[in-house]
Amino acid sequence: MSETEAKSTARNVLGTELITCSREPLTGWFRDGCCNTDARDTGVHTVCVRVTSDFLAFSKSVGNDLGAAVPEFKFPGLRVGDRWCLCASRWLEAYEAGKAPLVVMAATHERTLDVVPLEYLMKHAADMN
Repeated sequence: MSETEAKSTARNVLGTELITCSREPLTGWFRDGCCNTDARDTGVHTVCVRVTSDFLAFSKSVGNDLGAAVPEFKFPGLRVGDRWCLCASRWLEAYEAGKAPLVVMAATHERTLDVVPLEYLMKHAADMN
């Protein structure tokens, strides 16, 4: 499947069309604002999250300071409230530590379910009542 086909047929964890996660800051494996993915995305950057201070502190404590800007990669650093396409395994790690950020289900790619059970995501759903 080509990158264009992957984007045009992308589904979220709810089985509907994948919506945009964030354009500011611009996120996604393809930096297209969506948590799209393909076979080259070994990190599975598919979980659209709403960043929290607890999560940023947790991520920094395990060696990934997402609050720090990395200009050479056009990464602005994340702030509380930002939406971001997070690696599924990092989200699961944060969940297991009790530090998982909220998940925007409609913007979370279905490939996430290869790593994280839907039940876990639902417990942290930002866009479900």
